[in-house]
Amino acid sequence: MTVSYTLKVANARFGGFSKLLFRWRGSIYKLLYREFLVFCLLYGLFSILYRCVLNNHQQELFERLARHCNKFAKLIPMSFVLGFYVTQAFQRWWGQYTSFPLPDNLMMVVSGNVHGTDERGRLLRRTLMRYANLSSVLILRSISTRVRKRFPKLKDIVEAGFMTVEEQKKLNHLYSDFNKYWMPLAWFANLASQARKEGRVKDDIALRLLMDELNNYRSKCSMLFHYDWISIPLVYTQVVTLAVYSFFTFCLIGRQFIKPENREEHSVHLDMYVPVFTLLEFFFYAGWLKVGELIINPFGEDDDDFETNQLIDRNIQVSMLAVDDMHQNLPPLEKDKYWVDMGPSYPSSTTKPVFMGSTHDMRIIEDENEEFVQSSKAAILAVNVWPTSHKVKKQRSKGLQQRCLCCRAKCKDEHSIRALETPLKNSMLSPRQLQNMPMQQGYYEEPLGSPETMGSTNQEA
Repeated sequence: MTVSYTLKVANARFGGFSKLLFRWRGSIYKLLYREFLVFCLLYGLFSILYRCVLNNHQQELFERLARHCNKFAKLIPMSFVLGFYVTQAFQRWWGQYTSFPLPDNLMMVVSGNVHGTDERGRLLRRTLMRYANLSSVLILRSISTRVRKRFPKLKDIVEAGFMTVEEQKKLNHLYSDFNKYWMPLAWFANLASQARKEGRVKDDIALRLLMDELNNYRSKCSMLFHYDWISIPLVYTQVVTLAVYSFFTFCLIGRQFIKPENREEHSVHLDMYVPVFTLLEFFFYAGWLKVGELIINPFGEDDDDFETNQLIDRNIQVSMLAVDDMHQNLPPLEKDKYWVDMGPSYPSSTTKPVFMGSTHDMRIIEDENEEFVQSSKAAILAVNVWPTSHKVKKQRSKGLQQRCLCCRAKCKDEHSIRALETPLKNSMLSPRQLQNMPMQQGYYEEPLGSPETMGSTNQEA
């Protein structure tokens, strides 16, 4: 069963994770204690051999070998190799979890679109969901050891109620060299089409919705099959395993407490007999490898593997409740508690300010730069971006009216018209150049609209 400790870490507190270190089930201690004991025994054997069995000349040879192993064992890129491998294994583990076929969406669509409270309608809905669950049982039986032990033969699936005897005969009669997990889904599609002909499915849109959810369910079953078929390349798994085992094989000799090579090292040399830091290094690196070994296939029988049998029981029970017992079995409609009130009310002491956005309470400080930008933007005149047609040109020459910015009076003389056309041509100048222009150019011209919106003006002209 999957080990859950979410409640233990619901709140961050002092030493929160430290309580998890003393759990045995699903722990790294349970996975690693055998390898750890073997490493300690082999290290102790080499230490006794060096200290008690070898003579002086043999000890010198052993010391040379130990220094050589300790020097070149560091060249093995343990962190990179293990880190990348465990990352890929975790992504694969999460992908398999998200690909698990759950019938929740499918059963909602079946319950809402396959109508009929009589025995025929009930039989159609239950059979459709039984076919969907049968498909997941067949695929999980092919990839999970727990499900395989529960259903070693198709006869056991019939006895469990997922399949009838006639359906088993038809399934065995259909010959295929490949896995037949998709055949119950084909029965589902044909039965849904038959329900459409009978009028149980009201329209083609509802039938299309059924088929879409069926294809999503089928794609998840297919993904599980392909995850089981295509694994992480064997060569990479071999490289990681050899890297870890060879590194700690060299550590059995290279991390021995030998006599110092130089006299200067006598003052810092410490013969501890027990290699504490080497044991911690073994615990971390070998434990990292065990994590990858655990999550590379979550359909086994480890403590943290998926509870496939429990999920199968849950899926069949929930799907049958949704399409049979709960179909058109609604509670009476009543006005809710907040029919008149705006919403739930809380004591003033427990209310907290509502988040309205990070810039909701921001204060805008105006400085000289912002004033200059605003004044420069105000000096820019509007430019007509619509293409000038013949009617627009005619209207421009006859019906153009200008207003002075200072007194907002209409100017009708020709001199003012020419003076206003100049800033329109120079409207693409920089803000500084526009400010330095003569005051006679400080007139404002009404921006011309599009040719489509000038109908009324042309009529007046």
